[in-house]
Amino acid sequence: MRRAVGILSVLVWAVAGSLHAQGEPARVRGRVADRDGLPVAGARVAVAGASITVGADGSFAFEPARETAGRLEASAPGFVTVERDWRLGETVDVMLVRAAWSEQVTVTASRESLRLGDTAARAVVLDRESLRSTAAVTLDDTLRQVPGFTLFRRTGSRAANPTAQGASLRGVGPSGASRTLVLLDGLPLNDGFGGWVYWSRVPRIALERVELVEGGASDLYGSAALAGAIQGFVRSDSAVSLELAAGDPGEQQASLYAAGRRGAWGARFAGEAFRTDGYYLLDDGVRGAADTRADSRHLSGALRLDRRGDRGSLFVQGARFGESRNNGTGLQTNDTDWSQLSAGADLGKLSLRGYYGTQTYHQTFTAVAADRNSEALTRTQRVPSRDAGLSAQWSVSSKRNAFSLGVDGRFVRGHSEENAIAAGRVTSFGDSGGDESSLAAFATDRLAIGSRAVLTLAARVDGWSLGDAASLVTPVATGVTATTPFPDKSATAFSPRAALLVRLGREFRFTGSGYGAFRAPTLNELYRGFRVGDTQTLANAELDSERLRGGEAGLGWERGRLHARVVGFLADVRDPVANVTLRVTPTLITRQRQNLGRTRSQGVASELEAAWTRARFSVGYTFTDATVKEFSAAPDLEGKRVAQVPRHQWTAQGRASLLGFDASAQARYGGSQFEDDQNLQALPSYFVLDGRVSRRFGKSFEAFAACENLTGSRYVVGLTPLATLGPPRIVRVGLRLDR
Repeated sequence: MRRAVGILSVLVWAVAGSLHAQGEPARVRGRVADRDGLPVAGARVAVAGASITVGADGSFAFEPARETAGRLEASAPGFVTVERDWRLGETVDVMLVRAAWSEQVTVTASRESLRLGDTAARAVVLDRESLRSTAAVTLDDTLRQVPGFTLFRRTGSRAANPTAQGASLRGVGPSGASRTLVLLDGLPLNDGFGGWVYWSRVPRIALERVELVEGGASDLYGSAALAGAIQGFVRSDSAVSLELAAGDPGEQQASLYAAGRRGAWGARFAGEAFRTDGYYLLDDGVRGAADTRADSRHLSGALRLDRRGDRGSLFVQGARFGESRNNGTGLQTNDTDWSQLSAGADLGKLSLRGYYGTQTYHQTFTAVAADRNSEALTRTQRVPSRDAGLSAQWSVSSKRNAFSLGVDGRFVRGHSEENAIAAGRVTSFGDSGGDESSLAAFATDRLAIGSRAVLTLAARVDGWSLGDAASLVTPVATGVTATTPFPDKSATAFSPRAALLVRLGREFRFTGSGYGAFRAPTLNELYRGFRVGDTQTLANAELDSERLRGGEAGLGWERGRLHARVVGFLADVRDPVANVTLRVTPTLITRQRQNLGRTRSQGVASELEAAWTRARFSVGYTFTDATVKEFSAAPDLEGKRVAQVPRHQWTAQGRASLLGFDASAQARYGGSQFEDDQNLQALPSYFVLDGRVSRRFGKSFEAFAACENLTGSRYVVGLTPLATLGPPRIVRVGLRLDR
């Protein structure tokens, strides 16, 4: 009955539209609906190089320039893209059919376009609708809906110190230096000097989708992809999207995406301005006069120009980012100023990318009195750095084989300028740093075996070197500089992969893979120390690269609108860099970055997803057992759990459309974990629930209300040794324009 009513409504709408069009200029009109005859929200129609967003009733219209007939393409998140012929003055009815889960497209897994159902990697795709419907403001908080994704100390980028904004997957030792490579349109977001990620550089409004691949990905991306890779893709449609929002505590946000084309030329801008008054990191009963809210402000923008032709496309892009923060006390602050110029070309089978960036980072450190009513500066830092990279990839494919070959390189120069302060006076000047470079070659071959199996073989060789490194310290009292040169270092890493996908009938598929990965220590880990509260962490110029060997096996099931997947994984990491405790006193905990012998992370990841025409629900669970297996320097750490890794994580999210409203909710649970290597400082488990409600007005406007941490629970995110807390309830309302 419902389908009959839907079909009848389409016929009535078409007849009415045809009558109304009489006497008007010749136009092509149409409507996009699902198989039940209901309009498809968010659908877009591409015709003659232009992109049209359909109205709330699924309708669209356009006036051809000269043509009297042609072909258009209709698409929408979660549906199969279809093409239809059109003729001037006629009505075009387009029916979209929901795509099966495995028909979604991912590219991160193979560094080229590949359907999700054809890859053996455990890949997760967050489409534009998933990104839009979450209550979170920043990309890192959005990614928390993926079980197995963890941030260092559980803290999002709105409040966390930038140097602590590292990401990890599957419990491969979260730290400030990210063990997961994060890319935006193929360019790394990981900071060249420190390895952390500036998540705020990415306005969510500009993203088309985000893809995550878990497990070592160094065979494609080299260092930093030890635990996997995350890649965001910026929208390419000709449109304008503007979002304005405000809320408590003192949040203000303005995000803009604008893009258009004229002939072969195109331009695109994405930017965001954001500020928040933040929140107190310590509980009311602990705070003193020295404690303030951890507030932050950032401003980002990227302008891209491109040209498309018969032989390929070229682009050039300039980007700027700046932020400033208060880290919880009046004198603990930091700020960042970053710029980058990038360019690229896609010339048939050859793809080229290059970039050059500069950054200056400032931070202050203090000692807070026991009663927390006063503090004193102990150190200031200024960290200038330069980062440049170049990559080239050649790809060729046939019906049964796809082969890629490429090279890439990266060069980073940075140093930390430090002033040691005692009793309000500078006691010494320090400067330490060096140059870090890498050059790599990689190859990947995907081979179809019969009609049911795909074998993937990949390998990469990286050469890493460190040079021109030294530490200079000049005491004010003597003025005599003591220079400590560090020896040049170099290493070679081989990262292989073998993966197999086997389709077991129409509903099941088996995947299995084995791989190697590595991560070179960053200049920050080698030469820059830091202090958080009463915990001081020392640098270590003798650090070696981390090496991972691992594998996984999984089974996937899909039937209609349901799909499920379970994957078992294991990863052994040699020489992981960890903060090892050296000594503890009543006023100071001293740690040093050291290679921790060997750790093992093993567990199971599972997920279940159901999709209907106007609703979607998914739930995921990851169990991770991460322990220290060998450490001859401190045998008492063997058998202990790796710091900052919870054993249990689960997430659930759902969204639905009803009576003109769109509603969504995201829930996540993180089990208990340890702050320290000795497993003496336990962080309790936590639960957070977020929600968002929106309503469209006409074709272009949307009003929304979002709330993070609906229950208002304050959970512990760190022990320094005082317990620092996660964010309280955060509410914001806003308006969005899409044209």
